[in-house]
Amino acid sequence: MKLWFNLLCRDMEAQMRFYQALLGWQEAEASRSPIYRALESEGVQFGFNAQPAYALLALEDRAPVPTLAAPVTAYATFMLPTPDAVDDVADRVGALGGRVIRMPYATYYGQWQAVLTDPEQHVFRISAHTLPSGAVAAPHPGGRGAPPLGATSDAPTS
Repeated sequence: MKLWFNLLCRDMEAQMRFYQALLGWQEAEASRSPIYRALESEGVQFGFNAQPAYALLALEDRAPVPTLAAPVTAYATFMLPTPDAVDDVADRVGALGGRVIRMPYATYYGQWQAVLTDPEQHVFRISAHTLPSGAVAAPHPGGRGAPPLGATSDAPTS
């Protein structure tokens, strides 16, 4: 199975260039159309739709109001190979027109992660499966009695 994930954008070309510079992915030229651009990497296509896609998809009533920040209802997480790669992307995002919402930090599930926005304020995360040397996982947000990491049951734990 492959995943194709699309952002509806005001400027699809600029959005594609932003993510291409940030992630180093190649354009999926075969998918190019007047209202669509995409990047590809390892079974994933990350696409950028122009404004006419709202009508094409019968979503005109869901188009964002330009003067209001859109609510965050979904976000992509890009898994990077190392904590250093996460730090590098977080360091570069501002120069490319994005913004850091939360600098790289240790999660309770043992990943090194940052929360960012692109130039059009779409929220996304970058993460590595491991922590940098010396970093410690954050406490579980559920506190004492929270299920252990990786638990698959709703059964209470001691």
